[in-house]
Amino acid sequence: MVLRVLLAILLALPLAAAAQDNPLAPGWTLDPAASALRFQSVKNETKAEQSGFATLTGSIGADGAVEVRVALDSVDTKIDLRNVRMRFLFFETFKFPEAVITANLAAADLADLDEVRRKTLPMTVTLSLHGVSKDIQADVVVTLLTDDRVSVASSAVINVGTADFALDEGIRKLEEAASVKIIPSGGVTFDFVFARNGATTGTPDTTTTEDPATTALEAEGNFDEEACKGRFEILSRTGNIYFASGSARLTEDSTPLLVALTDIVQRCPLLTVVVAGHTDARGSDVANERLSRARAEAVAMYLTGQGIPPDRFRTEGYGESRPVADNDTDEGRARNRRIEFAAAGE
Repeated sequence: MVLRVLLAILLALPLAAAAQDNPLAPGWTLDPAASALRFQSVKNETKAEQSGFATLTGSIGADGAVEVRVALDSVDTKIDLRNVRMRFLFFETFKFPEAVITANLAAADLADLDEVRRKTLPMTVTLSLHGVSKDIQADVVVTLLTDDRVSVASSAVINVGTADFALDEGIRKLEEAASVKIIPSGGVTFDFVFARNGATTGTPDTTTTEDPATTALEAEGNFDEEACKGRFEILSRTGNIYFASGSARLTEDSTPLLVALTDIVQRCPLLTVVVAGHTDARGSDVANERLSRARAEAVAMYLTGQGIPPDRFRTEGYGESRPVADNDTDEGRARNRRIEFAAAGE
């Protein structure tokens, strides 16, 4: 018994010595079960809603480099179709699957952390989201929970504007989908708990055979009819299926959404899917109807090429007859050129 205790002490000495020389050594790993990243949105001026994310990974290096990766598909509003709207219409996770938060902790600033246990530090936090990276100034509270566990948390709500991350179009889509007005900024808070690497207790088990970006709250298996119809309605609002000008040839930038569409159609096996094409008002009625139908057929052919039986689809072409925006502006015409999806019989 004595020998075991001595051996444990000897094995812990290098770790303790490293921690004494550098409080960040030998590095730390995020404990996702103990961590939280939340944001608050406000709609119709006064109704605040709290949401978060289910899948986080991250680390603090011995050099103080902090990195936290957020799987945006794991957005959790507690309501299934609201989650789907956030994924497809706001974050556009089929193109931008994760957000990355980076910062740097200075070992010198934390040299007395084992004595004071808690410090507030001004920091520059870089948020990479929706294809945009921006520095945000924030006061961060670092708390030594135990000798081998540390919390890095926001000291106050951090306001993040949607315009800074090219998300205003996503706000518009959410507003139209839910018939609400949304303030174009959100209040973000975080509390990230890290465990010291090599510690004998409290180290999170980060081994997984899954890609963290796929470990989200989406239900597994087939969707029920209501969930399918809701998803088709949301997909119709994305506006991320593109064609070469004046033709029915799908362009490469359509692929991310088409991949997501394929997954949803496969998980709605009992429904026949109506694929409907629409155009703007330029050109003749006859030409536009023909083009809209050809574009709908091109989408159906893509899905068939992914192994979905062709009898699962019905295609329609409405030309310019069902505009959703003003055809007198470039923006309005772009919105009118669209593909919509529905279950047959709707």
